[in-house]
Amino acid sequence: MRTKTYLFALMTMALTLGSCSDNESGIGGEASKYITVSTTIGNMTRVATDENGGQKFVEGDEISVYAWTGDAIVAPETSERVVNNAINKLTNGSWVSTPQMLWKNNRDKHYFIGVYPTAAISDLTAGEYTLDVTKQEASDLLVAVNTDGISYNADEQQTVPLTFTHVMSKLIVNLQYRNQFGGTPTVKSLVIQNAVSDASVNFLTKTVTIATDAARADQSLLATKANEKYESIVIPQNGISKIVITIGDKQYIYTHPSDIKLESGKYTVVNLIVGRDEIILGDVSIDEWGEGDNISGGEAQVD
Repeated sequence: MRTKTYLFALMTMALTLGSCSDNESGIGGEASKYITVSTTIGNMTRVATDENGGQKFVEGDEISVYAWTGDAIVAPETSERVVNNAINKLTNGSWVSTPQMLWKNNRDKHYFIGVYPTAAISDLTAGEYTLDVTKQEASDLLVAVNTDGISYNADEQQTVPLTFTHVMSKLIVNLQYRNQFGGTPTVKSLVIQNAVSDASVNFLTKTVTIATDAARADQSLLATKANEKYESIVIPQNGISKIVITIGDKQYIYTHPSDIKLESGKYTVVNLIVGRDEIILGDVSIDEWGEGDNISGGEAQVD
């Protein structure tokens, strides 16, 4: 995945996490230092793109930051966190944190999780997630994990690199029409069938789990270009093979021969050609907000 790193100056990026540290004075009475970060972000749908094609968080964005010491591969209980949901807001180009972020000491290695949008998470291994199709930005969960183990040197500036990636999937459907329509018809709706809207997220491993008894229903995709392009954040899952397009009083149903791949951190593009009697699949591609597989073939019938 292509990434672009944004390094912020020490004072600018003072993401001041007010930790409940058991040693706020550090070793030997040394005053604790602020935790500062450098952020790396992938190709993200919700961030701004500058004139040079670079992507960045925008003014007013907020992220949650969690930190702990001890075992890097064990998500900490609330009481064990050095930093517990410090809200960092991008203000005038600087990340301002409430409360302040402080290193526990300069002996222990520290580990970090960043979350966008902000979330108070009691169990970092099983956080609740609910997809709201009408709130695409809020549903595009981004998580950064740094388990390299970082401690600070009192004589040096130490930043914490956080790399944010998408945890959910995204589905994009492009429509073309046969000339039988005599132009571009008006699409009333485009939905995928048998979709789930609730899941559990392990923020340490960035894995998504769906309950075996999770409710399934139709999920609408939103028009980004009326009658031609529809898309939505989707929970990574199996079991979705049908796309239903409603034009006038008719439903055009495309049935994929297997489950459409909806993978964490990737978007799937389905290109369909709609005729009056059937839908022809152009191709399906999977990208990880980067590059992936291609699938072609298939057709669908009018309901």
